[in-house]
Amino acid sequence: MGKKQKEKKVTTEKSLDELRYPTGKYQRPEMFSEKEIMGWISTIEKFPSLLKDETEKLSNKKLALHYRPEGWTIRQVVHHCADSHSNAFTRFKLALTEENPSIKPYKENLWAELPDVTTAPVDWSLKIIANIHKRWVVLLKSMSIADFERTYFHPESNRVWKLFEVLALYAWHCNHHLAHVKQAKKMKFE
Repeated sequence: MGKKQKEKKVTTEKSLDELRYPTGKYQRPEMFSEKEIMGWISTIEKFPSLLKDETEKLSNKKLALHYRPEGWTIRQVVHHCADSHSNAFTRFKLALTEENPSIKPYKENLWAELPDVTTAPVDWSLKIIANIHKRWVVLLKSMSIADFERTYFHPESNRVWKLFEVLALYAWHCNHHLAHVKQAKKMKFE
């Protein structure tokens, strides 16, 4: 069976949405508890080592595997996480030090096509992720419950985001992209 036939067969068995969202789509919480906050922080804290375990020993050929047809490669997913989580950490700091600041969106799909994302060793971004997450977790654990009600305005979604929503989003984001890496290794889309 050829590559295209194999991909077509897989995508007929699983919808593209299932391949795109292997952990399900993000569900915005309306409220939160301290227990949920601690769980989301734990996910943020564990993510760097889980991602490193899944990717650090992969060959260039395996790093070029896609998690779905026309999706990103494992390499792009790792570098995307470094870019995205660096932005998220900055957005938390803005929201904690300013009153409802407007954040700067970025075109993640275009960033994912830049040479530093398509060719650079994943180890570089794994180190960024590890260190950003260390600082992020220190910040998150120091926040009061009231701090998680602080906000920023996202011009792309045209709405105000509370930090507890953003924390939930990035805990989901960690699991979402970790599942993409595992899926790419298993499905072997080239």
